Amino acid sequence: MTARTTPGPRERLLDAARQLTYTQGMGVGIDAILKSANVARRSLYEHFGGKDGLITEVLRRTAVVDVAAYRTTMDAAGDDPRARLLAVFDRLGEVADTPAFRGCRYLAADLALADPDHPGHAVTREYREDVHQILEHELVRLEHPRPGHAADQLQLLVDGLLAVAATRPGSGPAAAARELAERVVDEGRRAPA
Repeated sequence: MTARTTPGPRERLLDAARQLTYTQGMGVGIDAILKSANVARRSLYEHFGGKDGLITEVLRRTAVVDVAAYRTTMDAAGDDPRARLLAVFDRLGEVADTPAFRGCRYLAADLALADPDHPGHAVTREYREDVHQILEHELVRLEHPRPGHAADQLQLLVDGLLAVAATRPGSGPAAAARELAERVVDEGRRAPA
């Protein structure tokens, strides 16, 4: 008995859709995804019920990876909540400066998926809630006076950084976002007694 060395149709569809919806946008045609995955249309319907199901599963999978990346970035910054929060902006700046950067997948999905009941919107909401909780947790550890509000502000800065970096390459929004993030975070620092 030999083990399968190549991914099956389901995984090939997910890989192709993940790549193409990021590089070409959520409106990429299903024919392009099928061609890239080298699978028959029937496989799409068998595994996902159609393009909406495929996009939703791509968003779900990437959200798990991206939320883990936030945690990994913060863990690499050590135990200090301030350093952990600001490390997010440093890392996003690095990501935004790569040639392959095309913006925030979740913002792009929300803008492109016109149907408010599209199941992808539930995934993007959950992703944002997870990121918010991660940020708020660190702000609570920092004893910020308004951790929920500050997490909202930091999340707005993250979204803005990613949107500006995608629409105005080379404009360097990460430094400005980090500077504003420092102000939000430092509002919670205790004044010396």
